This record gives sequence, C-alpha cells and structure tokens, in this order.
Amino acid sequence: MSTEEKKIILGKVGAVYGIKGWLKIHSFTDETEAILDYFPWSLKLGNNTQTVEITDWRKHNKILIVKVAGIDDRDEAQALVGSEILTNEAALPELSQDDFYWRDLIGMSVVTNKGYDLGVVTDMMETGANDVLVVKANLKDGFSKKERLIPYLFEQVIESVSIENKQICVDWDPGF
Repeated sequence: MSTEEKKIILGKVGAVYGIKGWLKIHSFTDETEAILDYFPWSLKLGNNTQTVEITDWRKHNKILIVKVAGIDDRDEAQALVGSEILTNEAALPELSQDDFYWRDLIGMSVVTNKGYDLGVVTDMMETGANDVLVVKANLKDGFSKKERLIPYLFEQVIESVSIENKQICVDWDPGF
C-alpha cells in the first residue's frame, strides 16, 4: 500500500441532526474545525467504505455539523451514523524533525538513557500542560510496574525518538 493510499482516522460520525440529512461530527483533531482541512473524506462503517463530499458545514453550540452531498433526509443520514471518517495520510501536513504524530509513537519501545527497557507505548494522553506517554511495562519489570505515565517533554524527559528503530530514549527513573 503506498503512502497516498494509507488512510488515517480523523473522527467519527455522531448522531443525525434535524430532518434534512445533517450529521453531527466528533472530530479527533486538536481543533474541532480542523477536520475540515482534510479532504477527501471516506466514511467507513463495518466493511463498507465510501468517499463523500461535504457540501456545507456549521458550528452548532460546541459541535460541528455537516451536510453530505446526496444525503437529504434523516433516514439516509441515519445509515451513516457511527462511521469512521478517514482521509489519505498524504493529506496531513509535514512535521518538523522533532515533531511526531501520536500514531507514530504508539507501539514504540521506551528505554532509559542507561539502557533499562521500560516497556511499550500503548496510548497517549493530553493533560493540558503537556502530552503523556502511557507505557505498558514488560512482564519481567524489575520494579513490578504494570504501567508508567511519562511526560512527553522533549529535551527534559524525552532524549530522542527513532522512527527507524521504533524506540524512544528517556531520562527517567525506572522505579518511578
């Protein structure tokens, strides 16, 4: 599969809004409206994927609602509820050398700068102050840890990230 064909999840279709086929959108982008920067959209529900065109959108209170071309009533729109919103990976902006998408970090092994294997990144959390790596500890962890929360602070805690080796090097006490 080439880079142009690889799909990423931008959000999810929520409930139907009104009777004219509008849909509520749950955006996974930092800013809700940023989901509208990535087109074309493909909607995936189960094994079915279809490319759709967004003809209109608006903000309603704190939610985003969209109008999909060819969907003009509530029943047609209901068939799309629960769909994942996908776009081509190539639509994402290029990042600087020290920036990474969360999806790139999940699955990486985490080792200390002294060579201790802390485990594997299973998730990321946003705390407001900084992002946090959720690291599932190895089964043979000498400190009997099951999980570690490590702040993603580049040059303070995170010393390096190697996409090629799928490894993050940290300045972190394994007992913490």
